[in-house]
Amino acid sequence: MIRKNLFGRVSLAVALAATFQTVQAQDIHFTQFTASPLIVNPAFTGNFSGKLRAAAIYRDQWRSVTVPFVTYAASIDAPIVNDLSHDDYLAAGLQLYNDRAGDGNLQNLSALASVAYHKFLGAKIDKVISVGFQGGYTQKSFDLSKFYFSDEFNNGQFDQGTSAVYPGLNNRTSYFTINAGVSWAHSINENIGYAIGLGANNINTPFESFDKNPKADVGLGMRYTGQIGAIAYVSEKLSLRPAVLYQSQSTANEIVAGNEFHLIIGNPEIRSFTTAVFLGGWYRAQDAIMVNAGLEYKGVRFGLSYDYNNSDLRPASNGLGGFEISIVYVAPDPLDFARKLIYPCSRF
Repeated sequence: MIRKNLFGRVSLAVALAATFQTVQAQDIHFTQFTASPLIVNPAFTGNFSGKLRAAAIYRDQWRSVTVPFVTYAASIDAPIVNDLSHDDYLAAGLQLYNDRAGDGNLQNLSALASVAYHKFLGAKIDKVISVGFQGGYTQKSFDLSKFYFSDEFNNGQFDQGTSAVYPGLNNRTSYFTINAGVSWAHSINENIGYAIGLGANNINTPFESFDKNPKADVGLGMRYTGQIGAIAYVSEKLSLRPAVLYQSQSTANEIVAGNEFHLIIGNPEIRSFTTAVFLGGWYRAQDAIMVNAGLEYKGVRFGLSYDYNNSDLRPASNGLGGFEISIVYVAPDPLDFARKLIYPCSRF
C-alpha cells in the first residue's frame, strides 16, 4: 500500500511538472442541469411562469478516488419589466457558485449577473424567442503546500516546500468573463412543447494563469453549448420529458441525453403548480450513467441524482461517481393563472 501511494504521488508530481504551464481549466457542470439554467445558458434567465425563481444545487464527486470534488451553486432570477411590447418582458438574474477540487484544494468562486429579453410570438402567444447576456467575476486559488513536485523527491521521500517551481507561481488568479445565448420555445398544443438553446461562454477568453511570468498566455477557452428539451403529456397526468445537452470547451466535449418520467399525483388543472413525482435516466457519453428522482409540491421541486462511472477511471472508482441534491422554487403569479400567459415549455 505504501509503494502504491508513493507511486501515485510521483505520477502526480510528474504530471504537474509537465502540464502546469499549459493547462486550460474547464467550467463546472451538473447532472441536474435543468436545476441550474443560468449556468447552462443566460437566455434561460426568467424562462418560467411566475414572479420569482430561486435554485440551489450541491454536487459531491470522486469521493471513492481522491479528496472529493465539491461544487455548490445558488441562483435567483425574475421578470423585472413586464409588458414591454404586448406580453414581452425583461428578466434579470444572479448566479453564484463555488467549486473545490482535489488534493490541492483548487477553488473556483464565481458570481454572474444576467439579463434576458423574452419576445412572445403567435396569435396564441405560444412561441417565445429569448436573448440573454451574462457577465461575471471569477477568483481561483489553490494550496501550494499540498502539492508534490518531482524535484522535491529525494532519497525515497518528498521534501515539500523545496521545489524550484514555487517562486514562479501565484496561488491565486482572477478575471472577468462574458457569456451570451439565445433560445426558442414553442407550445405546439396544451400537451406538447419544446425548447432549444444555443450559448457561448467565456467570449472574451479571459487570461487565466497561476504563472507569474507576464509572457504566459493561458486563456480560458470558450464554452459552446446546445440544449434541447421537451414535455409531452401521454395522459392527463403522465408526461415524458426528454432533454439533450451538448458542451464543448477547448479539447473537451460533453453530451448528456436522457428522459424524465413525470407523474402528477395532485390536481392536474394547473400543471406547473401541483404535486408530482419524477424519475429519470441519463447518459453522459464515455463517462457515466445517471439516475435522478424527486418530488414537486406547490412550486418547490426537490431532486436527487447519482452518477455511475463507466469511464476509464472505473477500475479506480469502482463505478462510483457523483451525488447531487437540488431544490428549485418558483413563486406563482396569480395574474399568470388569470390570463393563462404561461411560458411555452420552460424545460430548463
